Amino acid sequence: MGHYIRILSPSETVPSLARIRTALSSNALPGRIQVEAGPDEQWTQISVVHESGEVVADIERNSGSEGDLVAEEIEEFREEIEDCEPASAVAWLSDYLPNVKTIYAFQLLDGTEADQGWEILGAVKNSIHEQVGGIIQADHEGFTEEHGYQILWQFSNSVTGLWWMAVLRDGKWIRFQMDLGNRKHRKAFCAGQVPDGVTMGE
Repeated sequence: MGHYIRILSPSETVPSLARIRTALSSNALPGRIQVEAGPDEQWTQISVVHESGEVVADIERNSGSEGDLVAEEIEEFREEIEDCEPASAVAWLSDYLPNVKTIYAFQLLDGTEADQGWEILGAVKNSIHEQVGGIIQADHEGFTEEHGYQILWQFSNSVTGLWWMAVLRDGKWIRFQMDLGNRKHRKAFCAGQVPDGVTMGE
C-alpha cells in the first residue's frame, strides 16, 4: 500500500476534469489525466500520469451516497485522532468529520519523484480542493483546516522543516509557519498555542 493523501469534502459535486486539465496546462506541467472508471462527468477513478505514461498518482472518488465506505472511513478517522494533539483540533475535527460526504483518496506512486511529479500532483490536488472544498488528511502528517493549514500533529518525532500550521483560538484559526523540528515550537503547537518567534500567516 502506498502513501495516501485525502481530500475530505462536505460536497458531492463531481470535480470538472476540464478544470483539472486546465490547471496542469496553465502551469505548463508535463502531466495528463486518464479516466479509469466512470464517465467523465461522474468519474470515480482517475490516474495522473507523466507524458511518458509513468503514473504520479491514482485518485478514487468515493461518495457517501454510494455505500458505507465513506461512513466507515470517517469513523476510523474519529477513533484514530482521539488521543492526538492539540485537543482543540481533535474536538473541531470530531464535529467536522460527520459532515463529510465525499473522500478523494490520492495514492502516491513512483511518478511523484520524477519530472516535476510533486508539482503535477499539487496542481491536481489544488484544483479538486478548490472545486469541492473540505479538509486534507495525509498519512503520517495529520489533518488540515479548510484552507490547507495543518491543525493536528501526526508527524514522526524525527520530522524537520518549515510547515504552515494553525491553532484554534476563540473559534478562529490562527495561522503561522513553524519549524517542525523545534521542540519548543512543537510543544506549544500541541498545547494549542502559537509558538514564540514564528512567522504569522494571514
